[in-house]
Amino acid sequence: MNDEHPEVKFGKTGILLINLGTPDSTSWWDIRKYLKEFLSDRRVIEVNPILWQIILNLFILTFRPSKTAHAYKKIWKKDTNESPLLHFTRSQALKLNEKIGNEKIIVDFAMRYGNPSIKYKLNKLKEDGCENIIVLPLYPQYAAATTATVCDEVYRSLMKMRWQPSLQIIPHYESEPLYIDSIVRSIENKIKEINWKPDLIIASYHGIPKSYFDKGDPYHCYCHKTTRLVKENFNKVEIKTTFQSRFGPQQWLTPYTDKTLEELPGKGVKNLLVICPGFASDCVETLEEINIQGRESFMEKGGVNFDLIPCLNDSQDHIKLLEKLVVKYL
Repeated sequence: MNDEHPEVKFGKTGILLINLGTPDSTSWWDIRKYLKEFLSDRRVIEVNPILWQIILNLFILTFRPSKTAHAYKKIWKKDTNESPLLHFTRSQALKLNEKIGNEKIIVDFAMRYGNPSIKYKLNKLKEDGCENIIVLPLYPQYAAATTATVCDEVYRSLMKMRWQPSLQIIPHYESEPLYIDSIVRSIENKIKEINWKPDLIIASYHGIPKSYFDKGDPYHCYCHKTTRLVKENFNKVEIKTTFQSRFGPQQWLTPYTDKTLEELPGKGVKNLLVICPGFASDCVETLEEINIQGRESFMEKGGVNFDLIPCLNDSQDHIKLLEKLVVKYL
């Protein structure tokens, strides 16, 4: 047997930040491709897969891409021709790499759906000599449809490798003190910036179907835990938890963000701040759904002032938090 083994790079650790994903462009075909991958995930849509594929391919993927493309076009970064989510996730990885990266540690990023894919980035890290890989799903609150599906895809990619690196996955961080402090500071910064006093702050989290909660998904509890901890550190304005982005006819976690925004002016809430603590980066759900659609419906019903508190994005606070989450696994 030939003793000459192909050259293998080794001795490094790879850190992979993973967010939900983004279409490659705002074109109908790119949006359709992205939605097909996202909505074909059995953890995202837990209905009969045969029936679902018929509904998905015949109806949803025929009509929904146009509506989704319209939303993405409103928030797309024209200067770099990419989505804000891609822009901020890349920036998070670059800034974290500047802080902790060296000849032995590589920080990179991937998307669960769309590009750059988890499979591609895991293989690249391995080829670059990473014998250990630390994965950080950028979802503060665990849910099967977010954190668990990232883990599924990571495991699937490793199943195809002859020589697997060691793997560590960083769990949810809904109550990490640095995370809570960063959220509180972002609220305080926004209040300093505006020249009006909010009557209420809405903490809007992405929803999940109520049936997932009934089956034991802990996501709902983690969202309320985050809000409770934020309230313990910030009591100048009342904070109310709501859930956004529902899809399809079934019941989702309540109260619904969109319905709440329509009802508040009638209840005397005229000045409103909204924060989305479950999103690590601003994206179509925060910038279009909340800051455009949500603002419109609130103002139409008699609201006077409305503003969105940005996600932590690539702020100094966020990079410090990511560093804290990662360093204990190195």
